[in-house]
Amino acid sequence: MEPMLVEESELALEDIAATLLAESNGLAKRMHPILRESVGTLVRSMNCYYSNLIEGHDTHPRDIDRALANDFSNEPRKRNLQHEALAHIHVQRLIDEGRDPPVWPATSAYACWLHEEFCSRLPDELLWVESPATGERLPVIPGRLRERDVQVGRHIPPPHGDLPRFLARFDQAYGARSSRIRKIQAVGAVHHRFLWIHPFLDGNGRVARLMSHALLKRLEVGTSLWSVARGLAREDVRYKQLLMGADNPREGDRDGRGNLTQRGLIAFARFFLERAVDQVGFMGGLMEPEALDRRIEVHIEEEVRAKRLPRGSFTVLREAVLAGEVERSRVPLLTDYEERAARKITSALVQRGMLVGESSRAPLRLGLPVDAVERWFPRLYPVDAGGRP
Repeated sequence: MEPMLVEESELALEDIAATLLAESNGLAKRMHPILRESVGTLVRSMNCYYSNLIEGHDTHPRDIDRALANDFSNEPRKRNLQHEALAHIHVQRLIDEGRDPPVWPATSAYACWLHEEFCSRLPDELLWVESPATGERLPVIPGRLRERDVQVGRHIPPPHGDLPRFLARFDQAYGARSSRIRKIQAVGAVHHRFLWIHPFLDGNGRVARLMSHALLKRLEVGTSLWSVARGLAREDVRYKQLLMGADNPREGDRDGRGNLTQRGLIAFARFFLERAVDQVGFMGGLMEPEALDRRIEVHIEEEVRAKRLPRGSFTVLREAVLAGEVERSRVPLLTDYEERAARKITSALVQRGMLVGESSRAPLRLGLPVDAVERWFPRLYPVDAGGRP
């Protein structure tokens, strides 16, 4: 599977990596730390939606939202996909909160942890795959390397007996000491070569994207505020074409010195970093203070006119955006209402999920229910014919 890394002379990748580093750092500085936690919760749901969508599992954002509230569908397939979404969100939360293993993310040990943590939370119905050759149903065991040879489309991954050697080389290549910029450049290569090895019977795609998220975070580029999975899913056909292109054998003396194409690996690594830069820019645009403030104001004014929210609601929400949280005792002062009327505003916003708190007396921070997300963060999810995400 050589080459494992892109050539050091590939200056275009270095420029993109430097851009990603600068813009990601700028995004994190735009908002209050408490608001970042709320947005991070939203982005975890979005990331799981897009990562699962790449696998052909279309779990509606509203169904994910209901699952987070422990409200599951009576329809078995939809319920299973809700549990799958929760498993993905759980693992990413561990990564975002620094509760993942201390080992370097681009290693087989970390991959096994991701696979076990994710798959152990799946319903039994999702822990089986069918052999295309024999029709036999094979169990997927969380955290265990495959014990069968497989074929993925046209690609034939290494035989199961050779997995330890290939994974040892993977660990050696991507655990090597190098500059931060060089490691950022290599994230796409890590992503591809892991999928090329295909170490698990199933779940490799989700593990690869979670590994990429964890790797970017350890490199202090990735945060809980943006998701490369959205960029990959929006160009799903190209994503898969470039993955397959990097599977190809070397094309002559000018295509690197390994068995596989250097040109194909560079093309995928570049695509991966460009999608990351694009998603940082997308979230940065959504979080631009004046535009966000205006979108919230327009939406809340409509809700007030429709008598679904009391007057004064926007003032309280605006405080949550700017200050990160709102003390309940400050609502009368913010709205210039008597305490009883102010409590009605607080109660209405909590009931709608637009404000959330740890307890009935705790400060309130911005909540992001799906209905509000549609208006406050447009284009976060794809829009169907009904105008809903």
